[in-house]
Amino acid sequence: MTNQKPYYAVIFTSTQTDCIGGYPEMAEKMETLAKQQPGFIGLESARDGLGITVSYWESLDAIKNWKQESEHIIAQQKGREHWYNWYHVRICKVEREYEFLRE
Repeated sequence: MTNQKPYYAVIFTSTQTDCIGGYPEMAEKMETLAKQQPGFIGLESARDGLGITVSYWESLDAIKNWKQESEHIIAQQKGREHWYNWYHVRICKVEREYEFLRE
């Protein structure tokens, strides 16, 4: 994901309840749907007690449109009602990036 111009990252950090029935299916559905959204660049996710999902977007408008997407709104509601004890969302502008890769 090497971009030449600045872009945005949405960092979603969370802890889950013990009641996660349906969560894996919804998470997969949301990833598929996000990838179809205009302005979507990529996604990285990890969960080991604390969950962290970072999605990357071309603009703040693309992020706003994703947040307002009707199926995403349903997933957000189910998350608050059933799956999450806590979550925190951060939106950041990525000015620069670099990586290391051992070959």
